[in-house]
Amino acid sequence: MKSKRHLFLFFLILFLIHWAHAQDNLPFYLTDRGHGLATSMFGTYITEGQIILYPFYEFYYDKDAEYGPVEFGYELDADFRGLFRAHEGLVYFAYGLSDYFALEIEAAYISAEQHKSKDDPTAMPNKIKESGIGDVESQLRWRWNKETESSPEIFSYFETVFPLQKRRQLIGTQEWEFKLGSGLVKGFRWGTMSIRLAFEYVTEENKVEFGEYAVEYLKRVSDFFRFYIGIEGSQDEIEFITDFQFSVFKNGFIRINNAFGMTSKVGEKL
Repeated sequence: MKSKRHLFLFFLILFLIHWAHAQDNLPFYLTDRGHGLATSMFGTYITEGQIILYPFYEFYYDKDAEYGPVEFGYELDADFRGLFRAHEGLVYFAYGLSDYFALEIEAAYISAEQHKSKDDPTAMPNKIKESGIGDVESQLRWRWNKETESSPEIFSYFETVFPLQKRRQLIGTQEWEFKLGSGLVKGFRWGTMSIRLAFEYVTEENKVEFGEYAVEYLKRVSDFFRFYIGIEGSQDEIEFITDFQFSVFKNGFIRINNAFGMTSKVGEKL
């Protein structure tokens, strides 16, 4: 309990110090995000010539994760629910090519385990564990116009996910995946709203379908602290996301985020 109090006091002191600093002289609709282009990292924007390097860790927990024994080589094409856990380390890199274009690359290493359901009659072991390279993806992002006081910014992105784990089921991506999406960003005096929608194509299924979608809110409280809340989904998987960003020095920040499943197919991600 004492350690939690000390951590709280540490962030409170930093917050009060930075609260006294004047914010950039920006129009009200850019106060929360600045002049940057929206990246795939929620609540993060990038400007021309800027580099963002973001290493982070995620923990996944889903006590009712859906799986099919046939996916692991067992002859039963049915769905069951079992505990799923994973630890993942990721590195994200972005570069602002210009005021209108940015390039991103993200790679992960993951260790995951799927536990067998009590109702599963197959010879599948009680726990299947896989580890190795996780999702590796790249994005090209661009905006069609810059936001003004009366009109929103319109942006688009093209994402490629590489099939580096063809023989795995729990980790990585088994087939080429492509996404094309667009969104709107508009700043208000009470915060910045954005919405986005994407379509995706998976080579194995050979069809185009609705991909991810999101409604997001970002608020800059001070030079030190911004927070983000959003609802993000893909088909019937929906998450509620919170993100707290602490600007601890000029060119660096710490962020703490959580994702909570709002549907039965999504667990928790920290």
